[in-house]
This record gives sequence, structure tokens and C-alpha cells, in this order.
Amino acid sequence: MNFEDVAESIDNDVYLRFKEALELGNWPNEQKLTEDQKEICLQAVMLYEAKNQFKENERIGYVDNSKKTSTCSTPDSKSSVETGPSETISPIRILH
Repeated sequence: MNFEDVAESIDNDVYLRFKEALELGNWPNEQKLTEDQKEICLQAVMLYEAKNQFKENERIGYVDNSKKTSTCSTPDSKSSVETGPSETISPIRILH
């Protein structure tokens, strides 16, 4: 039995625990997830969602591109660097 077989056989409770652990960065007992555990949980969650035909916008890691803005600068931003005909890069201001 390989990883995909095991991951696809997890039940809803295990899926929800893995998803919560990924969201919080730790297990229910407050133990931090290691990088290997994060990777394994993420792969299992993604396989579970694919197997159960979750809608794209309900899957872990979904980014809604319809709300994407063209620039992060404000209209009154005065310092910028021109990079091309229609592209402007503005510095980030850090407020203390």
C-alpha cells in the first residue's frame, strides 16, 4: 500500500484534523507540526479533496483571483520606479 492509497482512505474526521493542524500550525495537543508533517498533511488533504470532488473554491490553498488588484500602491504614492510601459514598482512603507 502506498501513500496515495492511505491518504485516499482517510475519513472526514482525520481530514478535518489535518486541515485544522495545517491552519493552526500545531496538533490539538499544542505540539508544533514539523516540516515533514506539514508536507504529509497537505498532500493527504489535497488528495482527500480531489477524491471527494470538492469545488475549486473550497479546496485548501485556493486563491480568488477575481479580487486581484493591479497594484499595491496608493493613488498619492510619489516615489516609484518605472519598469516598463505600464508597470510601476512602489516601495513599501513600514510604519512604527
